[in-house]
Amino acid sequence: MTRTQKQSDRGEENAGTTEKQSGRGAASAVQSVDRAVSVLEILARHGEAGVTEIAEALDVHKSTAFRLLGVLENRGLVAQAKDRGKYYLGAGVLRLAGAAAVRLDISQEGVPVCRELADELGETVNIAVLDDDAAVNIMQARGTASVTAQNWLGRRTPLHATSSGKVLLAHMTPTRREGLLARTLPRFTDRTITGASMLRAELEAVIERGFGVTIEELELGLAAVAAPIRAHDGRVIASISVSGPVYRLNSDRLPELAKRTVAAGAELSRRMGYGF
Repeated sequence: MTRTQKQSDRGEENAGTTEKQSGRGAASAVQSVDRAVSVLEILARHGEAGVTEIAEALDVHKSTAFRLLGVLENRGLVAQAKDRGKYYLGAGVLRLAGAAAVRLDISQEGVPVCRELADELGETVNIAVLDDDAAVNIMQARGTASVTAQNWLGRRTPLHATSSGKVLLAHMTPTRREGLLARTLPRFTDRTITGASMLRAELEAVIERGFGVTIEELELGLAAVAAPIRAHDGRVIASISVSGPVYRLNSDRLPELAKRTVAAGAELSRRMGYGF
């Protein structure tokens, strides 16, 4: 066998070993995630538990249980009672649960409001929430005039090119908003705002008038108007929008649509506890 063939064989062996190691690493990572979730479930059932109890429940060594608890504690998902050495669910779990609860509450409370607005205006009504750097539609109601309209439910849409996105973007913390504006803003049509300074001015207008508007900025022929939905503490947690073709949502009709959308947003905000 030549030296080149030997080197080739060793290379294949090393590649195979690396692949196996990579596979074992991935399986180990999945197992760690599974065990971490199990720790949270144990604490949810029992209220609190010590390292020994958790190790026995997971059927792992105490050192493994201790490492899992350390990671979860660093992320605020568990906390330790120093006087007893027991662990319990931390505030981080409440934060995550609260975010999920907000979406569920908006979905439940939004049904009658969206249905009434869609029936009254005949257009598509959506509720959207912030999902990292996009707006995602979590509820949709269609009016009589929008039977052939596309389905926006579950779709992630760009913040800078949608009315709901502009509302959510306008009410972000300045630091987070500027971080998003520093990115390259994709163009979808000739009317999409892609300049940060122009978009800042647009967002100031959203705050001033209380609603956001887009006309053919995401899709040609599509127009929309959106208003904020606030939580009990005044934070904007979602937006409600009315969308349809530009020939129906024209400049003559937009003011009335904006007025009704803002009123629907205020009603949903009241249902979420704002103003009490």
